[in-house]
Amino acid sequence: MDYIDYYKVLEIKKDATTDDIKKAYRKQARKYHPDLNPNNEEANKKFQQVNEANEVLSDPEKRKKYDRHGKDWQHADQFNSQRQQRPQGGGFGRGFSGSFGGDDFSDFFSSMFGGGGQRSSGRSPFKGQDFTAELNLNLLDAYTTHKQTLTVNGKQVRITIPAGIENGQKIKLPGYGAPGPNNGPAGDLYITFNIAEHHKFKRKGNDIYIQQDVDLYTAVLGGEAIVETLSGKVKLNIPAGTQPDTNLRLKGKGYPVYKKENQFGDLYVKWQIKIPTNLNAKQKELFEQLSKL
Repeated sequence: MDYIDYYKVLEIKKDATTDDIKKAYRKQARKYHPDLNPNNEEANKKFQQVNEANEVLSDPEKRKKYDRHGKDWQHADQFNSQRQQRPQGGGFGRGFSGSFGGDDFSDFFSSMFGGGGQRSSGRSPFKGQDFTAELNLNLLDAYTTHKQTLTVNGKQVRITIPAGIENGQKIKLPGYGAPGPNNGPAGDLYITFNIAEHHKFKRKGNDIYIQQDVDLYTAVLGGEAIVETLSGKVKLNIPAGTQPDTNLRLKGKGYPVYKKENQFGDLYVKWQIKIPTNLNAKQKELFEQLSKL
């Protein structure tokens, strides 16, 4: 295989520090990232080389072997072992005294493994690039466990969304990312959930808060009210003399707890007392009489 200059790939000098390598890798990885270069085979090839270069140069031991042996760095240990086992001046028709340069090592490697055509590629498998996606849901969608199909990088992925998923929460789907270079494992898919606010139900953790209008007469005299919850409507008793902004807690009527079957938060109902307007003469007279009692 052709020699790949990892320093050139990352656009750094041979005396680059660990921080230099890290910064250069991030820069080149962003530049050739598959998400920014869709259907670009050349960019994908560059991206694989960038990953390969980083894997070698960011590891002090691998970097040392690469600097000494070039493209055959992965077989340096085997070469050294064979070298130590062979007698001085014998074996392959020449002595093993002194150190080998890159060409000498490659010649030795070729003789050991049947020539350049049979030489190992020297490329390690890499994990494929991770993908990210966003999925928009409304509050009622996230209330129940259900399935949805996403299109990620041109492929359809069917996922199960557990009830109780939270806004901004991420889930990981192993192996749904990009294929791994050199037969490496596929990357992963990370999905972020965006849950829109509801016009009536306000979620705080697993609890739900709503405001319910109550007319003045019911608040004063007591009565009943039909209240809508996420699981259906319920009839509630309103005690006589209910004050504005009074909260009523309905246990277990809130949001499902994520991945906790049959566990729910609570529902809090805040009574909003409606003051009558546009009173007629008779109504005003009655209120005046009440105020004098």
